[in-house]
Amino acid sequence: MEKITSFTIDHIRLQPGLYVSRKDRVGSETVTTFDLRVTSPNDEPVMNTAEVHTIEHLAATYLRNDPTWKDRVLYFGPMGCRTGFYLLLTGDLTSREALPLVRDCFRFIRDYEGEVPGASPRDCGNYLDMNLNMAHYWAKRYATLLENIDESRLNYPED
Repeated sequence: MEKITSFTIDHIRLQPGLYVSRKDRVGSETVTTFDLRVTSPNDEPVMNTAEVHTIEHLAATYLRNDPTWKDRVLYFGPMGCRTGFYLLLTGDLTSREALPLVRDCFRFIRDYEGEVPGASPRDCGNYLDMNLNMAHYWAKRYATLLENIDESRLNYPED
């Protein structure tokens, strides 16, 4: 079988950042997949499932309520390796164009207080697996990175 695109990225050199992972055509529309890399793969500890789950609930809620972007959000979810998240948006987009949305989303998570949206037995299949304090930690770390990001963290490292 052919190696899929995401397995061709050099994860040894990959640093936390906001990258265009791929662009796909669906009918007449382009879908841009973003790699929201929160930790340095194979170098730093990965996020635990509870904070990943909490970030997923809060980010999905934020993104699907953003007045400008909500109709362009197709998906937000974790990477299996727990080093980041994928965000799929309609449109032929760059990392720079998505940066304000992603930065504001992680600021929202960083500052969020209260009950996590959808964290109830009726709304979620694993509602007890949440950790808002650690979600705050990772969101603060990632928001800070995005507030000061340079081009080297907006484009995958060249081979």
